[in-house]
Amino acid sequence: MMRAKFRVQNVSVYKDDNGIVQGETLQMHAVAREGGYPEDGSDEDNSYARWSPSGDFRIHIANPALFGKFVVGDKYYMDFTKADK
Repeated sequence: MMRAKFRVQNVSVYKDDNGIVQGETLQMHAVAREGGYPEDGSDEDNSYARWSPSGDFRIHIANPALFGKFVVGDKYYMDFTKADK
């Protein structure tokens, strides 16, 4: 139904008293570029920033298989599909 593009802005890591990671919180922002984009549309982020000029996303991850997988600066597509229930 909709696809957005976000960049990882921050990753907060939460550890227990033994230093074992228990979770991570990701903070992401819609892609944007200071100074504008090329008029020929050659920068894909241009398409996303034009129609969704701002946005924030935050999620807490508790799945150990995902710890350390998200890096500040990496970009991800977010696909939104309506749930039936």
